[in-house]
Amino acid sequence: MKTSSKIYTALIMIFLFAPILVLIVFSFNESKSLSVFSGFSFYWYKELFHDTATLKTLQNTLVLALCASAIATIMGTAAAVGITKVRNKYLRVTLNTVTDIPMINPDIITGISLMLMFVFVGRLFGAATSLNFATLLIAHITFCLPYVIMQVLPKLQQMDKSMPEAAMDLGCTPFRAFTKVVIPEIFPGIITGMIMAFTLSLDDFVISYFTTGNGFQTLPIRIYNMTKKTVTPKMYALATLIFFVILALLLISNLSDSDSSRSMKEARKQKKLRKLEEKV
Repeated sequence: MKTSSKIYTALIMIFLFAPILVLIVFSFNESKSLSVFSGFSFYWYKELFHDTATLKTLQNTLVLALCASAIATIMGTAAAVGITKVRNKYLRVTLNTVTDIPMINPDIITGISLMLMFVFVGRLFGAATSLNFATLLIAHITFCLPYVIMQVLPKLQQMDKSMPEAAMDLGCTPFRAFTKVVIPEIFPGIITGMIMAFTLSLDDFVISYFTTGNGFQTLPIRIYNMTKKTVTPKMYALATLIFFVILALLLISNLSDSDSSRSMKEARKQKKLRKLEEKV
């Protein structure tokens, strides 16, 4: 059983990561061939950094992802705190269900519905163009928000509820207790949620395709337009760079989670020791 499980795991890993490995290898290909590796070269990376149109769309994508993830993180953290404050069980279940809808809903339905709403509101106010950077930003915040809530909410539920109350008993205002006590406790969840929101915004194509205007183009949309003709290996180089950036963010997220779990274990041990000392 152990041998078969190892073989099965190895096959799954190959299936998942073989395409990425091929992409990375061919990003260093000397020729333009997408099937024959003729030699190692940084030629396509140099070509990438001379492609002003691609770099412009990359800049647009990064600006959009940073803005969307930052706003979604602030709103998601506030929403998670609000959900934990709700005492009514049925209302809390309703809020959790409504929060989960954007994650379960197909992207194409979300994109079309948002586009129709933006066009309706734009015509209602007599706007010249209904779709622009603002509509794209709102759309990205909409689908990133539930993922932030999903990461922050468990941290709030795991936190000792008496800690902010103790801080207020010692003279802290509610806001100061929140910033000095609650935020440090849930900070790993906030970071993880922000990283998830950033990567989702960076990667999104379907919702962006329906909600963007003519003057703003993201990288997934540009690559989609290029597939109608030919995708050059410089796109492999760009995808390789993005892959390693996302990998670094994932490592940071996992490290923050491991540090938080260690601190929680230490806190639980200290509580047990205190209880034992009190009994003695």
